[in-house]
Amino acid sequence: MSTFDSLERLASCLARLPGIGRRSAERMAMKLVRDPGLMKDLSLAIDTAGKTLAGCSRCGSVTAVTDNPCRLCTSPHRDATLLCVVEDASDIELIEKAGSFHGRYHALGGRLSPTKGMGPDNLRVKSLLERVEREKFEEIILALSTDVEGDSTASFVTEMLHGKNVKISRLAFGLPAGSGIGYSDPVTLERAFKGRTAER
Repeated sequence: MSTFDSLERLASCLARLPGIGRRSAERMAMKLVRDPGLMKDLSLAIDTAGKTLAGCSRCGSVTAVTDNPCRLCTSPHRDATLLCVVEDASDIELIEKAGSFHGRYHALGGRLSPTKGMGPDNLRVKSLLERVEREKFEEIILALSTDVEGDSTASFVTEMLHGKNVKISRLAFGLPAGSGIGYSDPVTLERAFKGRTAER
C-alpha cells in the first residue's frame, strides 16, 4: 500500500464519523501523520475503547462490556413504566444531565433520511417493538428532532406502535429559554402556541 493510499484510507475512515466532512477529515489525517505521539495515543484509545465499551443490548447506549445491559436499563430506582425514545445514544447523556427524566431509554440509532441512506431497516425499531411487548410500558415519549426527518421518524414510530395499548407522547416544543419571539421562526411559534400550558 502506497503512502498516498494509507493517507487516503485514514481520511476516509475519519470522514465516516458524524459531523466531520471530507476536508476536515483530510486535515485530521495530515495532523495525525505529522504528530506520531498523537497518532499513538489515538490508536491506543481506540483499541482500548473497542475492547472495553459496547452498545447496550437493550437501550443502545454506550456501556462497559462487563456491564451489559447498562445501569440505566437495570437500575431498580428508575420508572420502568416510561420509555424515552431518542435518535442517538448521545441524546441519552444530554437528557440525563438535565436530570428531569427518570425512566428507561431506547436509542433508534438515527432517523429516517432517504438522502443519507437511512431507511426503516437501519433503525432499531424491531428491538423497540420487542421491548414494548416484553416490558409493558405505560407511556412512550418520543424525544426526536423537530425537523422534517425527525417528524417523519416520529410519525413512522407512532404508526409502528399503533394498537400496542401504550400512550405515545412527544416532547413539547416552543420558545427556547432566554429567547424571545423576535428570534423565533414561524414553525417554532406555531408549536409554542399549540404546546402552551396553563399558568394556574
